[in-house]
Amino acid sequence: FALGALAIFLYMGIEVGVPNFVQQYLTNEMKIPAGTVGMLVAVYWFMMLIGRFVGASIGGKVSSRTMITTVSVATLALVLFGMYAPTDVLVAFPGVDWGSLTVVWQDVPVGIFAFLLIGLCTSVMWGGIFNMAVEGLGKYTAIASGIFMTMVFGCAVMMFIQASVADAVGYIQSYWVVVFCAAYLLFYALVGSRVSKREE
Repeated sequence: FALGALAIFLYMGIEVGVPNFVQQYLTNEMKIPAGTVGMLVAVYWFMMLIGRFVGASIGGKVSSRTMITTVSVATLALVLFGMYAPTDVLVAFPGVDWGSLTVVWQDVPVGIFAFLLIGLCTSVMWGGIFNMAVEGLGKYTAIASGIFMTMVFGCAVMMFIQASVADAVGYIQSYWVVVFCAAYLLFYALVGSRVSKREE
């Protein structure tokens, strides 16, 4: 159970850290207009919406362990691609100039779109982690649910850690924090959740 609570804690760092530091990187380092950055970040949350629908449709057919394993591996692949994709390969993306109410096109590094696709992965993480962590808890499930809800403060902690790393080595390299979080979720799906179950 404790390993599951830690998984929720770190998952929050992925869900919020990815779009936040995409926004920071594009705005502060690449100087892309806010109208375009806002549209890009919205894609991440739209991917989460799509992922929720897909997850709901296949949730009864795929085990939580399989689902978390799959999305953790996908997250690792997407983060690493986003970090190391060539920055000179650009994709035109539309944004809105709210001053003139016109559509403007901005060149965006292709790696950014890998970060945005992580929304598909994070959309099913909470439910999958929860299912594995409460397995076998019986009457203590309600108490465990309350503890899980307190673990959302991992968002603030992990954001602080990633921001500190970004200040030291840059926005893109700060995504090693996300890599660590996703790697732990993979460990939890493959090993940690089984250990917790045996201990119970």
